[in-house]
Amino acid sequence: MKKSKPIYDELLNQISTTILRARENAFRAINQELIKANWQIGMYIVEFEQHGKIKAEYGSALLSSIATDLKIKFGKGYSKSQIYLCRQFYLKNQKFQTVSGKLSWSHQAELLTISDNLSRKFYEKQAVLENWSSRELKRQINSALFQRLALSKDKKAVLKLAIKGQEINSPKDAIKDPYVFEFLDLPKEKLVKERGLEKKLVDNLQNFLLELGKGFSFVARQFKITLDNQHYFIDLVFYHRILKCFVLIDLKTRKVKHQDIGQMNLYLNYFKEEENTTGDNEPIGLIIAADKHEFLVKYATGGLSNKIFISKYQLYLPDQKLLEQKVKEIIENEK
Repeated sequence: MKKSKPIYDELLNQISTTILRARENAFRAINQELIKANWQIGMYIVEFEQHGKIKAEYGSALLSSIATDLKIKFGKGYSKSQIYLCRQFYLKNQKFQTVSGKLSWSHQAELLTISDNLSRKFYEKQAVLENWSSRELKRQINSALFQRLALSKDKKAVLKLAIKGQEINSPKDAIKDPYVFEFLDLPKEKLVKERGLEKKLVDNLQNFLLELGKGFSFVARQFKITLDNQHYFIDLVFYHRILKCFVLIDLKTRKVKHQDIGQMNLYLNYFKEEENTTGDNEPIGLIIAADKHEFLVKYATGGLSNKIFISKYQLYLPDQKLLEQKVKEIIENEK
């Protein structure tokens, strides 16, 4: 039978789409059943403990016994740590209706590593909003994303962040300070040049976009501007889909200087005149530096009409305990 290629391609595309959709639905259904089963396992264990008035010191022995007997019956997959997770899952979500159907059991297991309720609510909400894989969720937890975002807010805003996730309504909402580049795997004692840092970030673009956050799309590297026969190069250019504006990034492997801010102001004025098109909002400038002096930044950016932000970067994961304490102080100081 002779087939018309355009019509046949359309048929093949329809069949392929149907198969992929069926596989996705099947995976989602299996995942939901797994989560429900683990929740019920946790519920049975907690009810058994309460009914038998089992003391805490015997709880570990109970979990070991359950794990051993389930392994005999069902084989691998029922270790003591897995049974413990089921129990914790139920204790943290005693109403199954509140459990998100968009997250896998791997996501839920990562969320259970967070003891603080506010942080856990934030990461759960954000994982759904940004469609994080469980690996990406783990990275954001380890990088203390919630605490870094919360440090610049008051108590009311921190609580809102925990419940609703990160809402981006203004340029300030899209900026972090500091940025964490631990994924570059650069030793702290090694001096890296700006071009080298830029190359490393582009080479690790997926992780860099994850750190930048929701809405960033990569546009160009070393974007060339020519003025009065002199060439300037913007390290990185992104477009923010939510704010509908260009984001110009300059990297400095030293402390930021006032000249850097002046140069960024030049870049922003150029983009407003030459690169913006209908529908684009005013561009944002972001200088990511090894260090900054708060008063210099304050005086150098004061009075500028353009939106310029200066953030620090670090090559290692932050001290989570210290950041958690600072966020706790923000909440307690406003009681």
